Amino acid sequence: MARQLTGQLVVATHNPGKLIEMKMLLEPHGVEAIAAGDLNLREPEETEETFAGNARLKAVAAANASQLPAFADDSGLVIDALGGAPGIHTARWAGPDRDFEMAMEKVEAELQKVGATEPAQRHARFVSALCIAWPDGHLEEFEGTVDGTLVWPPRGAKGFGYDPMFLPEGHVKTFAEMTADEKHGMPPKGFGLSHRARAFLKLSKACLKA
Repeated sequence: MARQLTGQLVVATHNPGKLIEMKMLLEPHGVEAIAAGDLNLREPEETEETFAGNARLKAVAAANASQLPAFADDSGLVIDALGGAPGIHTARWAGPDRDFEMAMEKVEAELQKVGATEPAQRHARFVSALCIAWPDGHLEEFEGTVDGTLVWPPRGAKGFGYDPMFLPEGHVKTFAEMTADEKHGMPPKGFGLSHRARAFLKLSKACLKA
Protein backbone atom coordinates (compact mmCIF):
# COMPACT_ATOMS: atom_id res chain seq x y z
CA MET A 1 0.00 0.00 0.00
CA ALA A 2 1.30 3.45 -0.91
CA ARG A 3 2.37 5.79 1.86
CA GLN A 4 0.17 8.83 2.45
CA LEU A 5 1.70 12.29 2.16
CA THR A 6 0.77 15.07 4.60
CA GLY A 7 2.23 18.33 5.90
CA GLN A 8 5.31 19.75 4.23
CA LEU A 9 6.95 18.55 1.04
CA VAL A 10 10.23 19.78 -0.42
CA VAL A 11 9.94 20.27 -4.17
CA ALA A 12 13.40 19.45 -5.47
CA THR A 13 13.56 21.74 -8.46
CA HIS A 14 15.12 25.10 -9.27
CA ASN A 15 12.86 25.50 -12.30
CA PRO A 16 10.29 28.20 -11.45
CA GLY A 17 7.78 26.89 -13.99
CA LYS A 18 7.79 23.41 -12.50
CA LEU A 19 7.56 24.83 -8.98
CA ILE A 20 4.45 26.87 -9.84
CA GLU A 21 2.80 23.83 -11.42
CA MET A 22 3.52 21.66 -8.38
CA LYS A 23 2.25 24.23 -5.90
CA MET A 24 -0.99 24.45 -7.86
CA LEU A 25 -1.34 20.66 -7.94
CA LEU A 26 -0.55 20.13 -4.24
CA GLU A 27 -2.49 23.01 -2.70
CA PRO A 28 -5.96 21.38 -2.90
CA HIS A 29 -4.64 18.43 -0.89
CA GLY A 30 -3.41 20.52 2.03
CA VAL A 31 0.27 19.82 1.35
CA GLU A 32 2.67 22.75 1.74
CA ALA A 33 5.26 22.83 -1.03
CA ILE A 34 8.66 24.20 -0.03
CA ALA A 35 11.11 25.12 -2.78
CA ALA A 36 14.50 23.45 -2.60
CA GLY A 37 16.05 26.83 -3.36
CA ASP A 38 14.44 28.33 -0.24
CA LEU A 39 16.30 25.73 1.81
CA ASN A 40 19.54 26.35 -0.12
CA LEU A 41 19.60 22.75 -1.29
CA ARG A 42 21.97 22.03 -4.14
CA GLU A 43 20.68 20.30 -7.22
CA PRO A 44 22.62 17.05 -7.70
CA GLU A 45 24.12 16.22 -11.07
CA GLU A 46 21.73 14.10 -13.12
CA THR A 47 23.85 11.04 -13.81
CA GLU A 48 21.19 8.40 -14.43
CA GLU A 49 20.18 7.15 -17.88
CA THR A 50 16.39 7.26 -17.40
CA PHE A 51 13.84 9.88 -16.36
CA ALA A 52 12.84 7.70 -13.39
CA GLY A 53 16.44 7.31 -12.27
CA ASN A 54 17.10 11.04 -12.31
CA ALA A 55 13.84 11.81 -10.46
CA ARG A 56 14.79 9.27 -7.78
CA LEU A 57 18.31 10.69 -7.46
CA LYS A 58 17.02 14.25 -6.93
CA ALA A 59 14.24 13.29 -4.50
CA VAL A 60 16.52 11.15 -2.34
CA ALA A 61 19.17 13.87 -2.17
CA ALA A 62 16.61 16.49 -1.10
CA ALA A 63 14.98 14.19 1.48
CA ASN A 64 18.32 13.35 3.04
CA ALA A 65 19.44 16.99 3.13
CA SER A 66 16.16 18.42 4.48
CA GLN A 67 14.95 15.47 6.59
CA LEU A 68 11.51 16.07 5.08
CA PRO A 69 9.65 14.14 2.40
CA ALA A 70 10.87 15.41 -0.96
CA PHE A 71 9.38 15.39 -4.41
CA ALA A 72 11.30 15.46 -7.68
CA ASP A 73 10.38 15.06 -11.29
CA ASP A 74 12.48 14.45 -14.31
CA SER A 75 10.79 15.16 -17.58
CA GLY A 76 11.69 15.65 -21.17
CA LEU A 77 10.81 15.60 -24.81
CA VAL A 78 11.22 12.36 -26.75
CA ILE A 79 11.19 12.74 -30.54
CA ASP A 80 10.80 9.63 -32.69
CA ALA A 81 12.52 11.07 -35.78
CA LEU A 82 15.57 11.95 -33.68
CA GLY A 83 15.93 8.50 -32.14
CA GLY A 84 14.39 9.61 -28.85
CA ALA A 85 16.50 12.78 -28.48
CA PRO A 86 16.70 15.08 -26.64
CA GLY A 87 15.25 12.72 -23.99
CA ILE A 88 17.03 12.94 -20.65
CA HIS A 89 19.15 15.75 -22.13
CA THR A 90 16.09 17.93 -22.84
CA ALA A 91 17.16 20.75 -20.50
CA ARG A 92 20.78 20.56 -21.63
CA TRP A 93 19.79 21.37 -25.20
CA ALA A 94 18.82 24.80 -23.84
CA GLY A 95 22.36 25.41 -22.59
CA PRO A 96 23.48 26.78 -19.20
CA ASP A 97 21.29 29.86 -19.65
CA ARG A 98 18.17 27.70 -20.26
CA ASP A 99 17.57 29.39 -23.60
CA PHE A 100 14.59 27.39 -24.87
CA GLU A 101 14.15 29.55 -27.95
CA MET A 102 17.58 28.34 -28.99
CA ALA A 103 16.66 24.79 -27.98
CA MET A 104 13.52 24.81 -30.11
CA GLU A 105 15.52 26.13 -33.05
CA LYS A 106 17.97 23.27 -32.52
CA VAL A 107 15.12 20.74 -32.49
CA GLU A 108 13.71 22.18 -35.71
CA ALA A 109 17.12 22.18 -37.38
CA GLU A 110 17.62 18.52 -36.47
CA LEU A 111 14.16 17.63 -37.77
CA GLN A 112 14.87 19.42 -41.04
CA LYS A 113 18.20 17.60 -41.28
CA VAL A 114 16.43 14.20 -41.24
CA GLY A 115 13.66 15.37 -43.56
CA ALA A 116 10.91 15.35 -40.94
CA THR A 117 8.76 18.06 -42.48
CA GLU A 118 5.27 16.49 -42.47
CA PRO A 119 3.17 16.25 -39.27
CA ALA A 120 3.20 12.43 -39.41
CA GLN A 121 7.02 12.54 -39.28
CA ARG A 122 7.12 14.90 -36.29
CA HIS A 123 5.58 12.76 -33.58
CA ALA A 124 6.90 13.42 -30.09
CA ARG A 125 5.92 12.83 -26.52
CA PHE A 126 6.57 14.50 -23.22
CA VAL A 127 7.48 12.13 -20.39
CA SER A 128 7.34 12.93 -16.69
CA ALA A 129 8.72 10.64 -13.98
CA LEU A 130 7.79 11.62 -10.42
CA CYS A 131 9.34 10.39 -7.21
CA ILE A 132 8.56 11.10 -3.56
CA ALA A 133 11.34 10.11 -1.16
CA TRP A 134 11.12 10.04 2.61
CA PRO A 135 14.16 10.45 4.90
CA ASP A 136 13.78 6.80 6.00
CA GLY A 137 14.38 5.63 2.43
CA HIS A 138 10.77 4.90 1.41
CA LEU A 139 9.99 5.76 -2.24
CA GLU A 140 6.83 6.20 -4.29
CA GLU A 141 7.29 6.53 -8.08
CA PHE A 142 4.93 7.39 -10.95
CA GLU A 143 5.15 8.17 -14.68
CA GLY A 144 2.94 10.01 -17.16
CA THR A 145 3.21 10.70 -20.89
CA VAL A 146 1.40 12.84 -23.47
CA ASP A 147 1.74 12.35 -27.23
CA GLY A 148 1.70 15.10 -29.81
CA THR A 149 3.18 16.71 -32.89
CA LEU A 150 5.93 19.32 -33.13
CA VAL A 151 4.85 22.47 -35.00
CA TRP A 152 6.90 25.23 -36.56
CA PRO A 153 7.00 28.15 -36.03
CA PRO A 154 6.36 27.98 -32.27
CA ARG A 155 2.99 29.28 -31.08
CA GLY A 156 1.95 30.88 -27.80
CA ALA A 157 3.61 32.68 -24.92
CA LYS A 158 2.33 30.70 -21.93
CA GLY A 159 3.98 27.68 -20.37
CA PHE A 160 7.73 27.14 -20.51
CA GLY A 161 10.40 25.05 -22.18
CA TYR A 162 9.36 23.45 -25.46
CA ASP A 163 5.64 24.16 -24.90
CA PRO A 164 5.32 26.57 -27.89
CA MET A 165 6.13 23.85 -30.41
CA PHE A 166 4.23 20.94 -28.80
CA LEU A 167 0.70 20.31 -30.07
CA PRO A 168 -0.91 17.56 -27.96
CA GLU A 169 -2.93 14.92 -29.78
CA GLY A 170 -6.58 15.81 -30.27
CA HIS A 171 -6.08 19.54 -29.59
CA VAL A 172 -5.74 22.67 -31.72
CA LYS A 173 -3.70 24.69 -29.20
CA THR A 174 -0.04 24.15 -28.35
CA PHE A 175 0.82 23.82 -24.68
CA ALA A 176 2.00 27.46 -24.78
CA GLU A 177 -1.38 28.62 -26.10
CA MET A 178 -3.27 26.92 -23.26
CA THR A 179 -4.19 28.37 -19.89
CA ALA A 180 -2.71 26.74 -16.81
CA ASP A 181 -6.04 24.99 -16.17
CA GLU A 182 -6.20 23.71 -19.74
CA LYS A 183 -2.67 22.36 -19.63
CA HIS A 184 -2.33 20.84 -16.18
CA GLY A 185 -5.47 21.68 -14.21
CA MET A 186 -7.13 18.80 -12.43
CA PRO A 187 -10.82 17.90 -12.75
CA PRO A 188 -13.24 19.65 -12.61
CA LYS A 189 -11.24 22.70 -13.80
CA GLY A 190 -9.09 20.84 -16.31
CA PHE A 191 -8.46 17.43 -17.80
CA GLY A 192 -5.05 16.61 -16.35
CA LEU A 193 -3.65 16.86 -19.87
CA SER A 194 0.08 17.43 -19.43
CA HIS A 195 2.57 14.64 -18.80
CA ARG A 196 3.24 16.00 -15.31
CA ALA A 197 -0.48 16.22 -14.56
CA ARG A 198 -1.03 12.64 -15.73
CA ALA A 199 1.77 11.39 -13.52
CA PHE A 200 0.45 13.54 -10.68
CA LEU A 201 -3.04 12.02 -11.01
CA LYS A 202 -1.48 8.62 -10.32
CA LEU A 203 0.48 10.07 -7.38
CA SER A 204 -2.66 11.79 -6.04
CA LYS A 205 -4.74 8.62 -6.07
CA ALA A 206 -1.99 6.70 -4.28
CA CYS A 207 -0.53 9.20 -1.79
CA LEU A 208 -2.84 12.19 -1.22
CA LYS A 209 -6.09 12.68 0.61
CA ALA A 210 -9.03 13.81 -1.51
